[in-house]
Amino acid sequence: MRVGFIGLGSQGGPMARRIAAAGHPLVLWARRPQMLEPFADCGATVADSPAALAAASDLVCLCVVGDADVEQVVGGPEGVLSGLAPGGVIAVHSTVHPDTCLALAETAATRGVHVVDAPVSGGGQAAAEGRLLVMAGGESGVVQRCRPVFDAYAGHVLHLGSTGAGQVAKLLNNLLFTAHLAAAASAFTLGEELGVDRARLGEVLTNGTANSFALSAIAPMNGSLEVLAAHAGDLLRKDVGLVGDLVGRAGAARGAVVEAAEAALTLMSAHR
Repeated sequence: MRVGFIGLGSQGGPMARRIAAAGHPLVLWARRPQMLEPFADCGATVADSPAALAAASDLVCLCVVGDADVEQVVGGPEGVLSGLAPGGVIAVHSTVHPDTCLALAETAATRGVHVVDAPVSGGGQAAAEGRLLVMAGGESGVVQRCRPVFDAYAGHVLHLGSTGAGQVAKLLNNLLFTAHLAAAASAFTLGEELGVDRARLGEVLTNGTANSFALSAIAPMNGSLEVLAAHAGDLLRKDVGLVGDLVGRAGAARGAVVEAAEAALTLMSAHR
């Protein structure tokens, strides 16, 4: 497939490189031209607009930050939808509200274009090593068409159902990760109050049954959320807020996991 890629950040950049390395013709576009400079050696071509990128693509992958970014690069006379031919596919790798993907899919369908919501988990290092988790929602046949591209950077591609299902799963993943942060940070604080050195406790917890991805992320900082808050606090706050909206609309129980995630956000707010 000819692939267009928009969103060359810490995770999207390695994904784009993996696509090119797998032999797929790759077209790039970025709002800031300097973001394209590191990719001069990967054989990709550069488009002067999202529409031009889409016109040269069968599949357009979006790895931008949030809902507004997705809507901006897709819509308008210079947006992806204006250039993508019927039968083309937009894969939304960004973590956004499921309703954003549903609305995009409805609009795209009027032009004969398919939408797959395909948020990813694992981070930049996992992307570079080709072991991301892709959580896909959309028509089964369309997801299968995209698999050769997804497999370039993914260790697991899971099809979870109709459009929006991938986003729901990713938001729940990030909710639980945030809740784990609260539990882990609290354990370090409690250990200190009980006379256990934070660094030594980190060695114990990361090598014991209590270990988790979240715990491993903050153990090098002796359980402090300060560094994580600076780098990911706003994104986690966005995702927990999206889950809160989904819970409210569905009339579902908030549960302990939502409360724990909100506790983590409160702890991170102290470092803003």
